[in-house]
Amino acid sequence: MPEQFLKIESITQLHQLLGYDKPSHPLITVLDPRQLQVPAEMRDVRVVSNFYAVWLKTTDCGLEYGRNHYDFEEGVLVFTGPQQVVSVSGEVAEDEAGWMLFFHPDLIRSTSLGEKIGQYSFFSYDLHEALHLSDAEKATITQCIDNIKAEYEQRIDDHSQSVIVANIELLLNYCSRYYARQFNTRTTANKDILTRFERALQDYFESDQLLKQGIPSVQHLAEQVYLSADYLSDLLKKETGRTAKDHINDFVVERAKYLLLNSTDTVSGIAYELGFNYPHYFSRLFKAKTGRTPGEYRSLN
Repeated sequence: MPEQFLKIESITQLHQLLGYDKPSHPLITVLDPRQLQVPAEMRDVRVVSNFYAVWLKTTDCGLEYGRNHYDFEEGVLVFTGPQQVVSVSGEVAEDEAGWMLFFHPDLIRSTSLGEKIGQYSFFSYDLHEALHLSDAEKATITQCIDNIKAEYEQRIDDHSQSVIVANIELLLNYCSRYYARQFNTRTTANKDILTRFERALQDYFESDQLLKQGIPSVQHLAEQVYLSADYLSDLLKKETGRTAKDHINDFVVERAKYLLLNSTDTVSGIAYELGFNYPHYFSRLFKAKTGRTPGEYRSLN
């Protein structure tokens, strides 16, 4: 039997599916999980929505993202972006005291936040990479939510969009700060991930995957250490000052240096050996990292 998918196009449709009244604003809503009744048609179905979601969880709850199931501890913040697949695998607890923010991309499309929303990479983190909050942090971001809700419930005028968007951006900036804190407090675990990432990178270049599939993608290496690509890259940036892509490129260049000085292969041959389909891409990367072309590096050393 083919798997069922439910596409939610609008905030109004979301309200209808969950049994809420018509939303006060067509592009944004804040829902109380205690009032949430998941209808039968949304159970055992993969849900794909057109909007961003931020969910403060204060009790245990079973949730699925992609193909993985997670049981959250108290006090975590979960993010999902447009077109991501999520399904609820259990009932919402009666004492759930969090909130759920949903906003459509059209709300921010013509604003500065719309231009930089992609910088908030936590919208593409996996659910097990959720943000764990202190009580003080929960209070701070919940104030932003209260401001948003009060704005669209009490008045909608020429200033409403800018006020609402400003509070969303403030909330996301706080979340960026709190994720930085979370990376810092988990430095021991992060170093273990860094070691496993470096081993996965080494293993890839020592296997036949390089010739078959080319240079490894960040996504592939992230899967080897059980993280999302964006979370891995942000973690590495915090720990080393370099993104996952930087680590891959640096590894390639170091391997290229060795081959240039210890083999008689042509530059094109080395490029193919390193997984490049087009030698000029290899030469461009090598010069960007070293300041010299592969040929110049070989002749000078």
